[in-house]
Amino acid sequence: MRVLSGVQPSGKLHLGNYLGALKQHIELQHDNEAFYFIANYHSLTTVQDAERLRALTRDVALDYLALGLDPDKACLFRQSDIPEVCELTWILSTVTGEGLLRRAHSYKDKIAKGITASMGLFCYPVLMAADILIYRSDIVPVGQDQVQHVEMTQDMAQYFNNTYDCEVFVRPEARLDEACVVPGIDGQKMSKSYDNTIELFDTPKKTRKRIMSIKTDSTPVEDPKDPEKCNVFAIFRLLASREEVEAMDAAYRKGGLGYGDVKKRVAELFEETFGPARERRVELAANPDHVEDVLTDGARRARTIARQVMADVHQACGIMASKITNR
Repeated sequence: MRVLSGVQPSGKLHLGNYLGALKQHIELQHDNEAFYFIANYHSLTTVQDAERLRALTRDVALDYLALGLDPDKACLFRQSDIPEVCELTWILSTVTGEGLLRRAHSYKDKIAKGITASMGLFCYPVLMAADILIYRSDIVPVGQDQVQHVEMTQDMAQYFNNTYDCEVFVRPEARLDEACVVPGIDGQKMSKSYDNTIELFDTPKKTRKRIMSIKTDSTPVEDPKDPEKCNVFAIFRLLASREEVEAMDAAYRKGGLGYGDVKKRVAELFEETFGPARERRVELAANPDHVEDVLTDGARRARTIARQVMADVHQACGIMASKITNR
């Protein structure tokens, strides 16, 4: 199966990004043909500082590699290194109705948060569809908030196939991880927009301080507590083993357990999980040529497929390509 997903370089990656996306990306590389791209075109809707975008793009590459992505198994590349994606975006837009885009929940949510209603933001689902379809992706690992966009991609693939009486595009399917929604330190969904994240590769001191600030209620230490209503437990259960989660659940209900003790254990689990990766990231950052080689090779592999698909698209819709464009 061919797996495709992307991560926007719009800020420092956090625990929600890892548990909701990157963790399953790393796992899926072992038994599938995996393609993961750094979605820097998408980030232009919110990041409009050139140097910052370049730095954030490098950060995503470093994070993926530090967390265990194997370039020999998975294809990691920058979205902008595949120009055919923008061409396919335009072609898909010619067979996609405006009404479909207006129904996008993500667009409505971002406008409600005060983000400028640019055409890039409005047409985001078309670019995402091109990202998916140009590699004939079978599986698209996403968070719950992106499922609608995969469904819209299915629609656009069918629009094109029906319009030109062809079978150029395959139907992609969304894949949700069981931890697709990760709570932030305030109990809302963990998001850079809410400033409630726990960054993956901040310093241990800053990370611990962030974890110790997780919002809790005022239930006394000696009283029983409901773990299902606790922000600390919600994050704890995503990092701990099943046996430890069951033991902690019982301790909550029994009483005598302080929230501070649970927070300390969350900090320990976080360091156990990400401490070694933080060290690998430092080593990778010291060798930028290697990271660039990984991205360049990934782009070469991805573009080979993109060109093949675009040749089929051209044939189906009657676009003629001169010899010079095929060099």
